[in-house]
Amino acid sequence: MTRRVGFATRLGAIAAAVGSAVGLGNIWRFPYEAGVNGGGAFILVYIGCILVMGIPVILSEFIIGRSTHSNMKAALRQLSPGKKYYLFTYICILGSFIVIGFYSVVCGWIIEYLYQAALGQLSGHSPQEYNEMFTSLVANPWRCVGWTVLFLVLNFMVMSRGIEKGIERVSRTMMPLLFVILIIFCINSLLMPGASKGLKFLFYPDFSALTMRGVLDAFGQAFLSLSIGISCLVTYSSYFKDDTSLTKDAVIVAVLDTLVAILSGVMIFPAVFSFGVEPTAGPRLIFEVLPGIFQQMTGGYVWALLFFLLVFFASLTSTISLSEIPITFLMEERKLSRPHAIGWVALITLVLATVAALSFNVLDDIKLWGKNIFDMMDYAASNIFMLLGGLFTAVYVGWILDRKIVHDQLTNGGRLKGMMEPYLIFCLRYVAPVSIIFIFLYLTGII
Repeated sequence: MTRRVGFATRLGAIAAAVGSAVGLGNIWRFPYEAGVNGGGAFILVYIGCILVMGIPVILSEFIIGRSTHSNMKAALRQLSPGKKYYLFTYICILGSFIVIGFYSVVCGWIIEYLYQAALGQLSGHSPQEYNEMFTSLVANPWRCVGWTVLFLVLNFMVMSRGIEKGIERVSRTMMPLLFVILIIFCINSLLMPGASKGLKFLFYPDFSALTMRGVLDAFGQAFLSLSIGISCLVTYSSYFKDDTSLTKDAVIVAVLDTLVAILSGVMIFPAVFSFGVEPTAGPRLIFEVLPGIFQQMTGGYVWALLFFLLVFFASLTSTISLSEIPITFLMEERKLSRPHAIGWVALITLVLATVAALSFNVLDDIKLWGKNIFDMMDYAASNIFMLLGGLFTAVYVGWILDRKIVHDQLTNGGRLKGMMEPYLIFCLRYVAPVSIIFIFLYLTGII
């Protein structure tokens, strides 16, 4: 088998994997979920989820990808010859397209607000006017689709540069900048008069506020935050070098992803409480609440610009990892050149993203189970595709894959200690599948 071009450096590989995990969920969902579910109590449960489910599933994807240096389908064919486990690849590819489809729309909104921040147009408005600005954006089909297309162009320009000059170079630049901007924001927030209230909201361990629903929210947030389940990390790890320590890299990815989520809370909630704004989550936090806070800060223009630059970095590094899944598949399974594979993936993504963008305006009347097309794509990706993918990956590596392959990958052929192996197998066989099934039943409303 011809070896593909891989990541040139370990730093680049880690930056790409972290960039795949870090996304808008770290910024607009985790801090609020922690605050309303017992603060520090939620964070402790979340960290436990990372240890017993997040890191093991990351490692299982790493093992599948690095052991074969192939896309998901070829990897499963090679690891389980004569079996049809490889058919699961098509669910991963469909899931990746759906995620990129709706996620790109949000990324388009971010570019619009980054543009408005650069022009200084996000200052001098009332809360009602911020609400009207966002409502006007999503209701305008031309603006909504136009910014989405621009984001996709930027995304696929990165992909066209390949692994080393495109994905690795962008990730190695954007991820350190993201952390620098986050730390600058955190320092500024901690110096605000109401910082202590915001930190208490985020960190005070109130176990009485942590219900079973909050525990399941922590499991769901841990799973979805790491972008596991649709073979992103299988694809990226297939570009890893053979001397990479998969265990160390999995721990680093999980720790840095969690750190971004916690720092996002430190960045946001001291400012929210300092200016007497009600804590919230989701698009309203980013596009309505925070712009109003920035305008009240000294140097508000700079803070708004830095913030939307930060979320742009987080969103772009996520979508390039999602795009690489079908691109690699088309290159290796359909023998397309990289430019042709990118062209097909870009076309399919453009159609899905356009439909998602129009679901707020032109196609607003189309509802599926009470949800518009955008919300349905979000629901299907988060609650079905990613969870099924994570369940399959955990069961496959825990119960089906030859233990010798698992041992060789964890120890790099015996050169490293494999102390994590018994723990990994136990989590993949019992803890992760049971947890994922409970999350699925909870998120789909069955329990």
